[in-house]
Amino acid sequence: MHVFSTHLLHGSSAQMRQPLVVLALFVFALSTYAQDDVPAFKVEARSALVWDKDIPESAASSTVVDPLTGNEIHKLSSGEIEVSSRIGFERIRSGETGKLLNYTTTIANNTDSDVSVQYGGASVDGRVAMPLWVAVTNEGLNKRDRKNVWDLSKMHCFKTGFASRENVFSAHTPSKTFTVRAQSAMTISSVSKDPRSSSVQCSLDGCHMTGRIRYYVTVNRRDYVFVWPGRSVVYCGE
Repeated sequence: MHVFSTHLLHGSSAQMRQPLVVLALFVFALSTYAQDDVPAFKVEARSALVWDKDIPESAASSTVVDPLTGNEIHKLSSGEIEVSSRIGFERIRSGETGKLLNYTTTIANNTDSDVSVQYGGASVDGRVAMPLWVAVTNEGLNKRDRKNVWDLSKMHCFKTGFASRENVFSAHTPSKTFTVRAQSAMTISSVSKDPRSSSVQCSLDGCHMTGRIRYYVTVNRRDYVFVWPGRSVVYCGE
């Protein structure tokens, strides 16, 4: 069970006015090779920045609109490090129920030193959204592993370029660390399956996600937490 700290993601208006750099304890459940074999482990976060207007003076939170697509991009910056996030969704497969959530995060390192980036976690309406075991292709894998591996080349959000295949967090390497060199940027993606049985609402204006999604990555031991209302999640399927 993955529990987001109530100090970070909930609270009264008075609490929200306090600086959102806090000590927090996150409990993670990440799959390794099979989604049924889920080891639990704990990670203690020294501090966290939550995408919201009420953040410390040393940090900044903003929303920008991609001029080409009109899609929202959420940004958090602290010092000379800026982290931006996009989230999209698509159907799992034709004829199957459920949705895939695609998280794309860009880390811009404007410092003179390298920074490390690790997978944090994701939740949908308070429920854990487990990362999937993904690969650029599942060709060449044995039959058992092929059933568990999700082929990025068959996901529409990756085929169209909405999500990047160059650097990807995968469930079979949950502790993998990416290094962003000084004065450079890196885009990292991950995919999870929406844990809800019903997650999309359709009207004359089209279909959109419901609920609220939270996703974060850890950059140099600081958690950058992004909050996405369902209507802001982009449909990147076909």
